[in-house]
Parts: sequence; structure tokens; C-alpha cells
Amino acid sequence: MRSKELSVELRDRIVSRHRSGEGYQNISAALKVPKNPVASIILKWKKIGTTKTPPIAGRCHLKRANHLEVKLNN
Repeated sequence: MRSKELSVELRDRIVSRHRSGEGYQNISAALKVPKNPVASIILKWKKIGTTKTPPIAGRCHLKRANHLEVKLNN
């Protein structure tokens, strides 16, 4: 079972503590977050430059629903 996604504020606090020079273990202990999510958030921030979750890949469901509506009306 997957755990819930961390809030944007918490992810930003993790990154700000990392930028101030704190280590992964100290950040995880201070914010009561496991070390692996702290590490993955920091790596994502280094790679992408943001802590926001990107949109899910794939076709937009809204377009597909509109397409079906047009087909049913004809």
C-alpha cells in the first residue's frame, strides 16, 4: 500500500533545509518524514528544479469524453 503524497509546503521546507546545508538524516528527524522520501524530493528538486508533482502522462480524459459525446449525438 502506498502512503499519501507529502504536501507542497512540507516538500518546500525539505528543500529549504537542504539548501541551508542540513543532511538527509537531520531533515528527516526534524520533520518526522522517512529518509527515502526526503532523498527523492531533493533529487527531484535537483533534476527538475521544482517540488510540484508533474501532471500524469497520457491522453486527457476530457478530450475523450467530448469525442464520445459527438459520436453519440450523430
